Amino acid sequence: IATILFIAVTYVNAQDEHNHNHNTMKMDSKKMDHSKMTIKSDAKAEAILSDYFNLKDALVNDDAKEAAQAGSKLIVSLKAFDRKTYKGMQQMELIEIIEDATEHAEHIVKSPIDHQREHFKTLSKDMTDLLAITGTANTLYEQFCPMYDKGSAWLSTSKEVKNPYYGSKMLKCGSVKKQIN
Repeated sequence: IATILFIAVTYVNAQDEHNHNHNTMKMDSKKMDHSKMTIKSDAKAEAILSDYFNLKDALVNDDAKEAAQAGSKLIVSLKAFDRKTYKGMQQMELIEIIEDATEHAEHIVKSPIDHQREHFKTLSKDMTDLLAITGTANTLYEQFCPMYDKGSAWLSTSKEVKNPYYGSKMLKCGSVKKQIN
């Protein structure tokens, strides 16, 4: 998804103080300032993120089997996500994000670790896009490795960089790009 139409979350009162027309506000997810989001979190989205972080940790630990198991759990939580609580363009965006993330999680389940990491890159973008719509109650960190595939980002619950793309080979390669929430 090259651009996201960012529409105020259904939890936000339509008469909010910003008084913007969110239907026409186009933002590239890479440029979106997640640190200023004050969106209420969604329990099913939080479950997806939890499974994503378990998958990330398995890749950090160079454990393809554990990554495959985490990928299976992620598929279940993605399919359980209730996008019907969102309206209009948000719902359409969420359909695309969930479908794409599910496809990448399915590849992770059945692939060797190098291929798992390739799919994790796109899955990480999907998680960032999901967060742009659902928000989160937790403080997260977007981290970036300049070395993997011309630069690759991922989300983490910790400021400490532990690289899922290289694992033990280059565990500390990367930096925190921004804090979310």
